[in-house]
Amino acid sequence: MGREGGAGGLTSARLPRSPRTAPLALPLPGPAQRMSGGDMAKPLLGHRSVEGDPTAPAAGRTIGVLGSGDFARSLAIRLVCSGFKVVVGSRNPKRKAGLFPSAAEVTFQAEAVKKTDVIFVAVFREHYSTLCDLADVLVGKILVDVSNNTEINHHKESNAEYLASLFPACTVVKGFNVVSAWTLQSGARDGNKQVLICSNNQEAKRTVAEIAQVMGFTPVDMGCMSSACEIENIPLRLLPAWKIPIFLALGLFLCFFTYNLVRQVIHPYIREQKNKFYKIPIEVVNTTLPCVAYVMLSLVYLPGVLAACLQLYYGTKYRRFPDWLDQWLQHRKQIGLLSFFCAALHAVYSLCLPMRRSHRYQLIEMAVKQSTLGFIALLISTLHTLTYGWSRAFDENQYKFYLPPTYTLTLLVPCTVILAKVIFSLPCIHHRLVRIRRGWEKGRYVKFVLPSATGEYSSGETSSHV
Repeated sequence: MGREGGAGGLTSARLPRSPRTAPLALPLPGPAQRMSGGDMAKPLLGHRSVEGDPTAPAAGRTIGVLGSGDFARSLAIRLVCSGFKVVVGSRNPKRKAGLFPSAAEVTFQAEAVKKTDVIFVAVFREHYSTLCDLADVLVGKILVDVSNNTEINHHKESNAEYLASLFPACTVVKGFNVVSAWTLQSGARDGNKQVLICSNNQEAKRTVAEIAQVMGFTPVDMGCMSSACEIENIPLRLLPAWKIPIFLALGLFLCFFTYNLVRQVIHPYIREQKNKFYKIPIEVVNTTLPCVAYVMLSLVYLPGVLAACLQLYYGTKYRRFPDWLDQWLQHRKQIGLLSFFCAALHAVYSLCLPMRRSHRYQLIEMAVKQSTLGFIALLISTLHTLTYGWSRAFDENQYKFYLPPTYTLTLLVPCTVILAKVIFSLPCIHHRLVRIRRGWEKGRYVKFVLPSATGEYSSGETSSHV
């Protein structure tokens, strides 16, 4: 059995630290033992074995693992490589013994539990009840719950809290659920070495943290057991900052694709009985991609324009933006990257067309690819679009089903952003906006103390704009 929910996606993301999630300050344990064969056999701490070293409280300790799935196997391999004695508890030890390193002892669950005080529970939540027969021998043991859920907040209580309710005589610690089986086998090489740990027992939490350190990870104290639900939800939030931008890009793509499909394929088919469905996979898509890239590039700068308008209106930078605008501001980087991605796809699609068609978009491609000059790219893209379509804007043949050309729709947001930027650059408005962003507030006064001619200090007031 393995643990629930994949945590592999979390191994490449660096987790933010809050005051409650500071790394545990533990002494670095001594080096690990070596085992033969392969890169996985190399110890994470590159020293010789120091069994019996009093400065290494976790070295040589016997650790139990309940379960025989992929995660349990990877965990056993990493523990053995780090110098621990590992005993694996399985319902079918003879059949599962060959899956684990030879240095690990594979036996029945009841026998494994008797040989250690720290046990990693690497089984699914629904199988926790099968361990109830071990309740008597589990008394006083430390149980490390490594499971995840299949959905966010799928249960009223976290898996760790549920495990603690089944075994009240044990101390449950939540940990290692944000580490994937791959990371355990290959070592923490991708920069993410954090292991989130929470428990109501400080001593048990410290013990698990020491084990994590010997394995080459950085333990992070997440507080008491009430944090377990939050920790279990982390692996399910894969690329959370990309969800809204991706849906935005897909929505724009579907809208522009449908619009172009009607103009380029359906209109000729209905009015002229011409079959142009062959244009759908290449030309229609290639016409849609630059539209999406262009609009999304403007959406990178539009929230800044709206934020500046609100700051000018309220006369302060300390008033909180609306939640939708705050979220928009936080997703600008992702929106910009997706804009570049669509532009890059457009370049690839253009290679499938004759060069006489692809040259039309070279200017916008060169502009969008200059990621450090995003607003200049927006200006050049707008100039290109206006130059390319100015003559067509007044050609009635371009209005299929009375629908204007696609590029005219894409100009709405960029032109709004550029016009707002021009207005904000006017000295009277720019000066006021700069003062607001430096702390000036409309209608507020700052009280301060002025030195007098005699060297004494007297209080005075001045308006905040002085």
